[in-house]
Amino acid sequence: MKQFFKMSFAVVCGLCIWGFLKLLILLGLLGSAVSSGTTSHVSAKPHSVYELELRGTVVEYQDQNDRMQASMMQAFDNDDYAIFGLNDILANIREAKNNPNIDGIYLHGGTMQMGYATARTLREALEDFRSSGKFVIAYADSYGQCNYYTATAADSLFINQIGSLTWGGLGANVTFYTKLLEKVGVEMQVVKVGTFKSAVEPFMLTEMSAPNRLQYTTLLDDIWGQVRSDVAYSRNLDAETLDALANRNMLLQPQSDYLTAGLVDGLCYPQDIDAKLTQLTGTSKYELLDYHDMLGVRTTKPSFAKKIAVLYAEGDITDTSGDGIVGKKMVETIDDLADDDDIEAVVLRINSGGGSAYASEQIHHALGLLKTQKPLVVSMSNYAASGGYYIACNADYIFAEPTTLTGSIGIFGIIPNVGQLQDKVGISVDGVQTHEHANFESDIVVRGMNAEEREMMQAEINRGYDLFTRRCAEGRGMTQDEIKAIGEGRVWSGIRAKEIGLVDELGSLNSAICKAAELARLDKYQVTEYPEPEDLWKKLVESLQKSNGVQAFVERTIGTEQYRNLRYMEGLAERPSIQARIPYFIDIH
Repeated sequence: MKQFFKMSFAVVCGLCIWGFLKLLILLGLLGSAVSSGTTSHVSAKPHSVYELELRGTVVEYQDQNDRMQASMMQAFDNDDYAIFGLNDILANIREAKNNPNIDGIYLHGGTMQMGYATARTLREALEDFRSSGKFVIAYADSYGQCNYYTATAADSLFINQIGSLTWGGLGANVTFYTKLLEKVGVEMQVVKVGTFKSAVEPFMLTEMSAPNRLQYTTLLDDIWGQVRSDVAYSRNLDAETLDALANRNMLLQPQSDYLTAGLVDGLCYPQDIDAKLTQLTGTSKYELLDYHDMLGVRTTKPSFAKKIAVLYAEGDITDTSGDGIVGKKMVETIDDLADDDDIEAVVLRINSGGGSAYASEQIHHALGLLKTQKPLVVSMSNYAASGGYYIACNADYIFAEPTTLTGSIGIFGIIPNVGQLQDKVGISVDGVQTHEHANFESDIVVRGMNAEEREMMQAEINRGYDLFTRRCAEGRGMTQDEIKAIGEGRVWSGIRAKEIGLVDELGSLNSAICKAAELARLDKYQVTEYPEPEDLWKKLVESLQKSNGVQAFVERTIGTEQYRNLRYMEGLAERPSIQARIPYFIDIH
C-alpha cells in the first residue's frame, strides 16, 4: 500500500510538472506570435511545390488569431486534429497559381474532415489552378471517399501499394436517444411544425420516420449524382462503371483493382513520390511549401478603395454566446458593414444547420437593413438550412453548391420532463404562485405539460412558422402558400433548391463574389473578410477554459461520431426551447 501511494504521488507530481511546462511553452509561443503580429514572410524559391495536406478538419474561415491559436493547440494534440481555414487554403491555391516560382501542387493524404460542398469548392480551385498549365499530383496512404473525390481533380493520382480507397456510395445515420431517455425517466416534450422536421425524431422515435427516410434518400441520391458525375469526368469513366464499383465497395477490394478500374494512376510508396516530383519540376532540389509556409508567401496585391466584404457565418445560431453564429455579435458586425462607406457589397457565406429562431430573426432583420444600402449576396457551403436558410432568404441573390443541404423551413420546440427521473432519485418540487401560469417554465419541466399548456406552446410554434414562411416568401418573391408547399421542414439539395426557387444559381463562393461586384457595378475591388479578429489573449483563455486538450482526448477515445452526439446532448440544456434547425451533424459518409 505504501508503494502504491508513492507511485501515485509520483504520477500526480509528474502530471503537474508537465502541465506547468506546457503552460510555459504555450505562453512562449503566444508571446512570439503576439510580438510578430503577422505570419512570417516566406520566399518561394524557384521550383517550389505547394504541399496541400488533406488531413485535420476544415472550417470555413480562420483569421490571424485563429491560425495562431490552432498552431499552439496543435503543438499538444494529435496532428490529425489540426484545423485549417478554407479561406486560407483557397488563398494559398490562388497564390500558388500566380507565383512564378511555384511549379505545382502536391495533394498529400486523404483523411481530411469536410463536407462534399467543401470538397467541391476545393476541386474547383484545383481545376482553376491546372488551367494555368501547372501540375497537380495526388498521393495518399489511404483515401476516404470525400477526400478521394477531392483528389480526382489532380492530373495524376496515386495510392500506397497496400493502401485503401473508399468508394462505396453514400449513407446517412441518425442516433436515437428515446430508449435511453425512457430508462433514466426523461420525457422530451416536442411541439413542431413540419412533417419533415426531423431534428426532434432522435428524442421521440427509435428509427427514421417515413418522411425523413424519403427526404434523406432523395438528398443522398442528389449528392451522389453530383459526386459521381464529377469523378466520371475527371477519371474518364462512365456513371454505370462507377456505380458498379461502388456496389462492390472498393474499400473491400484488392489494391490492384483500384488500378485496373481506373480509379488511380498507379500504386507506389511514399518514397516514389520524390522521383515523380523531381520529374515534374525538372530538378531534385525542389522545395515543398506547406499550409503555414504558403500563408507567408504573399506577392504584393493592389489595394483598392472600394471593397467587397465576405462575412462568414458558420456553426449553430445562438442568442448571446457560443462558438458558432452568435446573434448579438453577428448583428453588430452586419451593422458595422452597413455603415462602412468603403464596403460596396457584402457576400454572406453560410455553413449552418440553424439554431435559435429568435437570433435568426434578429440577423435577418439586420441583413434587411444592410440590403437597403448595398447589394447582399449569399453563398451556401455544406449547410444553409432551417435558421441557416432563414438568414439567407432575404439576399438579393443566392448561390448554393449542388451538394449543399438547404431548406428545412420549419420550427420546433423541445422541453424535457424530468418528473420520473426525480421520482427515481427521490427529489420532489413544490411551490406557490400568484397566477395560474406564473411557474410555467419550471412546472412543465418537473411535471410535464398539460393539454392547455401544450396548446399554448403549439400556438407559439405556429406563430414562429408563420413568421419564418412569411420571411422566406418576402425574400424569394413567392407567396406564403408556395413556401409552405416546399417547407414542412424538408431538407433539399442545392440542385433541388434551385429547381423550386429557394436559390438562384449553383456556384461557389467565388461566383458569389463576382455577382456582388456585378450588382455593385465594380470593375476593381478588394475582398476583405469578416468577422474581424478578436483579442488573441481572450480567445486563448477561452480555449484553455474549455479544456481543448481534454476534449481532443475524449474525441480520440470514443470516436468523432459519438463525441458529437455527446456534445449535442450536452448542449440541449443551453439552447432556447424554440429552434429552427436540422440535426447539424447529419452523418453522411
